[in-house]
Order: sequence, then C-alpha cells, then structure tokens
Amino acid sequence: MRCKLGDVISLHRERKVRTRRAEQAKAEENRVRFGRPRAERDITSKTLERQRRLLEGHALTGREENEKPRG
Repeated sequence: MRCKLGDVISLHRERKVRTRRAEQAKAEENRVRFGRPRAERDITSKTLERQRRLLEGHALTGREENEKPRG
C-alpha cells in the first residue's frame, strides 16, 4: 500500500500487511523447498521398493563372483 507524503495511515495496519507479505513469501519458499505431499512421497518410495524387490527376485543367486559359468 503506497501512501503519499501527508496521508494519514494506520501503522498497525501497515505492520500487519508487511507481516502478511513476509509470511506469504516464506510459505512460497517452503512450497518450493519441500515440494510433494506425504502421500505422493509414500507412493514413490513403495514403488521403488517394489521394483527393487522384483529385480532382486530375478537375480541369479548361488554363484560366486570368481566361479565360472557351466556350459
């Protein structure tokens, strides 16, 4: 809120406006910083865990690194 010299303003109201703008800026920063909602993060982590288990299940086991393949 811009005022000209000589205008009467309420300092309390100006303080509230300034505080509100600072809080909105902080909220925007936090939205960018923390990003996704918890449900979305949980889905992603569960999907990655499932993919990891699926890949481990298809891995060849019982063979040592220095063991030669048969055949």
